[in-house]
Amino acid sequence: MTLSEFDIIQQVFKQQKINRQDVIIGIDDDAAVLEIPPGLELAISVDTLIPDVHFPGNMKPSDIGYRSLAVNLSDLAAMGAVPAWATLALTLPESNEAWLRAFASGFFTLADEFDVQLIGGDTTRGPLSITVQVHGFLLKDKRLTRSGARPGDVIGLTGNLGDAAGGLALWESTDKNHALLKQHLARPKPRIDAGKTLLELASSAIDISDGLLADLGHILESSHVGASIMVADLPLSLALCDAVGLDQARDFALTGGDDYELCFTLPADKISVLREIIDFHLIGVIEQQQGLRCQLPDGSSYVAQQSGYQHF
Repeated sequence: MTLSEFDIIQQVFKQQKINRQDVIIGIDDDAAVLEIPPGLELAISVDTLIPDVHFPGNMKPSDIGYRSLAVNLSDLAAMGAVPAWATLALTLPESNEAWLRAFASGFFTLADEFDVQLIGGDTTRGPLSITVQVHGFLLKDKRLTRSGARPGDVIGLTGNLGDAAGGLALWESTDKNHALLKQHLARPKPRIDAGKTLLELASSAIDISDGLLADLGHILESSHVGASIMVADLPLSLALCDAVGLDQARDFALTGGDDYELCFTLPADKISVLREIIDFHLIGVIEQQQGLRCQLPDGSSYVAQQSGYQHF
């Protein structure tokens, strides 16, 4: 069954109740009206997702809905921001009711988990394209950025890397042992709570969307420093290593992207404090000499097959 634009708004996306007191006017007017609490700053991020570019074209619509919000919330996590609102612009080849309801179910599952209110957006006809903008709060003058890393800081990660790239490579596999990797691609977990914790301790942070080499490289460039990482210390899941082997798992971890874990730098004297709060992995150290060096246990350099995801 197809729905009109008005039906899509009223029957699908207006089903989320307004639970936030800072939403004065939400969906169903020409613009949303919102209240920013005193003493807070607004962090904003936006991403567009295209089938067979940012997710497999045959991914379930509920997973597409979840993923489209998750990748945006991950950007807020990397800043240490608390999510608040989202807008959604959908371009659809047809207004299929079943697809829309499944998409909205996945989207709102994650939105409700983090108290994110959908406050507006747009729908139009054309090839499938999903644009989500998220808004979150930060205490005034208190935020994580890419530019605070200093020589002597250690480099940490909030979880395993490479699972999403493995899931993508094995997307058409029917082997049940690969389901966990595919789930990691379909429904990444934005590290909001970890980001809030790192806000008090870390010197810089970024989320891993394009691959560790590329995203850590953004920190190094913004901070005007270099780094050495130990390839043997990369956190790899047993499921990934069993599925693709150690060498390929390392390449996926370094360049695959889509894991949406947080990579951060931390003064060495803060390690024990952070370990009491969250689980994380140490993989290297920030250095004065610019550039990124990947070292194997025998001291030789590890050369990845690619540098990371390229948008163009």
